[in-house]
Amino acid sequence: MGEVLKMKTGKINVADLAKKINKKMGMEVAHDLSQSDPVSVKDWIPTGSKWLDLILSPGREAGIPVGKITELAGLSGSGKSFMAAQIAANAQKKGMFVVYFDAESAIDPEFLESAGCSTTGGQFLYQQATSVENVLNTMEYIMNEYGEARVLFIWDSVAATPSEKDLEGDFNPQSSMAVKPRIFSKAFPKLTIPLANTESTLLLINQLKTNISSNPMMALVEPFIAPGGKAIEYFSSLRIWLTKRKSKKSFAIDEDGTRIGSHVRCFVKKSRFGSEGRDCEFKIMWGSEIGIQDEESWLEILKRATTPNFSVSGAWYTLTPKEGKPFKFQSKQWIEKLKDEAFRNTVVSLLNEVMVEKYKS
Repeated sequence: MGEVLKMKTGKINVADLAKKINKKMGMEVAHDLSQSDPVSVKDWIPTGSKWLDLILSPGREAGIPVGKITELAGLSGSGKSFMAAQIAANAQKKGMFVVYFDAESAIDPEFLESAGCSTTGGQFLYQQATSVENVLNTMEYIMNEYGEARVLFIWDSVAATPSEKDLEGDFNPQSSMAVKPRIFSKAFPKLTIPLANTESTLLLINQLKTNISSNPMMALVEPFIAPGGKAIEYFSSLRIWLTKRKSKKSFAIDEDGTRIGSHVRCFVKKSRFGSEGRDCEFKIMWGSEIGIQDEESWLEILKRATTPNFSVSGAWYTLTPKEGKPFKFQSKQWIEKLKDEAFRNTVVSLLNEVMVEKYKS
C-alpha cells in the first residue's frame, strides 16, 4: 500500500501562507490582497496632455500606468520622442529614476532639458540600445539590483533596435526573420511581474508602418501596423497610437511658412482600463516652443462635450459658471482668457465634470 499523506488541519492564515510561498519561490509572487495589491495601478505618469490623461482611464485623470508596459507608437514625425521626453520629465517629478535606451542616436541632452527632463540631477541614465538582448538584460539587472527604486524605462525605439542575430548576420532580411518577436515573447512574461513589484514602468516607443496586406479590405480597416510581433500587443496594458491629421492643418506653421510643429491625432488602440477606441487631438511643437500645446486643446474637449454650461453660436462661445455671469469669447481669445483665474477655474471644473465625474461608477 502507498504511504498515507498526513493533511494539516485548521484554517489557513493567508499572510503566513503568502510569506512561505514567497520564501520558497525566492521572490514576491503571493499576496494577501487585503494587505498588498500588486495588480491595481497605484500611480500614473502624466503624458503632458490633459486631454489624453483624461481619456486613458475613465473616471480619473490618469496617464501612463506605473508598474505596467505601455506602447507609444506613431508615424514618422508625429512627436513620439517629444511626448516620451515630457513623460520622462513628469516621472522625475514623482521621484522616479529614468533609463533612456536610444537606438536611433537621436536624443541629445539639450532636447531632453528643453522638455523639462533633467539629465544631470542624478535621476537619469542614458544607454545606447545596441541590441534587443542588451536592453532587456539591462532592465532585468536594474530591477534585480535596485528593487527599491521606481524606474521608468523608455525604449526608443523598439523597431530600430537590432537583435544580436541581426548584427552577426549579413544584410539579407530573411536570415533573421521573426527573431525579435520570438525574443519579446520570452522576455515580456519574464519582466511583467518584476515591473509590478518594483512599481517600475516600461514605455515602448514604436514606429507605425503602412499595412501592406494581401487583403485590400484588411488594409482599409487597419491602415497601420506596429512591428514587434504579438507579444507587444498582448503584454501592453496600454497602446497609444499617434497619427497626423489628414488636412492642411497637419502642421503648425509660423508667419514665415516654416513648420514648427505637428497637429496630432492620438488614438487608444488597446486599454485594460476601459478606454479602448477613445481619441483626442493636440499640437506638438518643436520650434522655439517645445512640447505639447496642452491648454489650447482644452477648448476642443468642451466643443465635443454635451453640457448646458458651454455653448457655441457662430464664432462666439459661452462658458457659464455655476455662480456669476457667463463668459463670452472667440477661439482666438482662448489662451488669453485662461490667464483670468475665475475663467480658468470654471474651465477646469467643467473639464472634470464632463471627463471624470461623468464616467465614475
